[in-house]
Amino acid sequence: MHAVTSHLMEVYAREPVSFVRGCGARLWDEQGVEYLDAIAGVAVTSLGHAHPDITDAIVQQAGRLLHTSNVFRIDWQEQLGERLCLLTGMQKAFFCNSGAEANETALKLARLHGHRRQISVPKVVVMENGFHGRTIATLSATGNPSGQRGFEPLLPGFLRVTYNDIEAVRKVAECEPDVVAVLLEPVQGEGGVRALSPHYLRELRALCDQRGWLLMLDEIQTGLGRTGTWFGYQHAGVAPDVVTLAKALGNGVPIGACLARGTAAELFSPGQHGSTFGGNPLACRVACKVLEVIARDHLPERAAELGVRLRSGLERALCDHPHVIAIRGQGLMVGIELDQPCKALVGRALEEQRLLITVTRDSIIRLLPPLICDDRQIDDIVDRVDRLLTPGVDSPATLATEEARL
Repeated sequence: MHAVTSHLMEVYAREPVSFVRGCGARLWDEQGVEYLDAIAGVAVTSLGHAHPDITDAIVQQAGRLLHTSNVFRIDWQEQLGERLCLLTGMQKAFFCNSGAEANETALKLARLHGHRRQISVPKVVVMENGFHGRTIATLSATGNPSGQRGFEPLLPGFLRVTYNDIEAVRKVAECEPDVVAVLLEPVQGEGGVRALSPHYLRELRALCDQRGWLLMLDEIQTGLGRTGTWFGYQHAGVAPDVVTLAKALGNGVPIGACLARGTAAELFSPGQHGSTFGGNPLACRVACKVLEVIARDHLPERAAELGVRLRSGLERALCDHPHVIAIRGQGLMVGIELDQPCKALVGRALEEQRLLITVTRDSIIRLLPPLICDDRQIDDIVDRVDRLLTPGVDSPATLATEEARL
């Protein structure tokens, strides 16, 4: 194992493992040890590692053309925009390089929408525990005070309300005349794997229509089949005005997208927004292939089936575990909430179970397996999580003790 370099900024608490090869839901480290990937690069490699169709698309396009600039037409970008608009019901697309950039685009659309309505200080309603990125604007929209600390002053113009509480939004509507949009996630990933009620989203759609607000949905983690439908908002049967995507769209090749319809689709004019690398031929060709594979292999439906299998397996295995408070999720986006901090379980899962997991909100194990997992791999995830948590059953202090050692 190579020594950790001192030339990287200390922005990640990295585990002491380096992966050199992957195939499907499996990874191998430098020593040839095999691991089972239950996080898919945090909902990025939904088609698994080294998918042959994605590899072919990368190789073919890399041998032809990588970059020309958005000064010129890019055919693969236009194809991708058309496919995404057909899937979402949106009308226009803007391509960038990440989820944070996609959300920045949405926030700029909200500001333009407000100014077009003669609102000089437009405001956007956002959610407690929401997560939208780490740029200054998206960090300001994010509901995580610890992540914001040290980066003040944050941008003004955000009104934070309780997630899944329509009355809280109605109260804002009554006392804040300068609201122009609502930005939220169909399932809060970083916020603890908490899903919106379909009734709430339908009520929110009606309120936005009544007030002339844009309904903007951050589908960066939930989109492209992860929750058991192509997009998380489809569980409620509503249509947003703006949708943001990234993560799984490139299966590891960086790409983000902001899609819009109606008034929101016509807000930008040349020179008001842009991206040097966004929507280049390589990223867009790969994303087109990702969409093709998801549709061909019926992966949203498969994610719904596997999600039921994963949650029911965990419920059976952990039903009597004294530290498990709840098991929840949608599709292959599952959270196991414990009654105490458990970040140390990430390292223990790697070392003891050869399993990749994440922990969010300090005490919630988050599982985001690739959508291409087979039944046996899902059952294997359940077994490894069960073995990971079982040693702590007899000692309530075990998890806290492990946490204190870090």
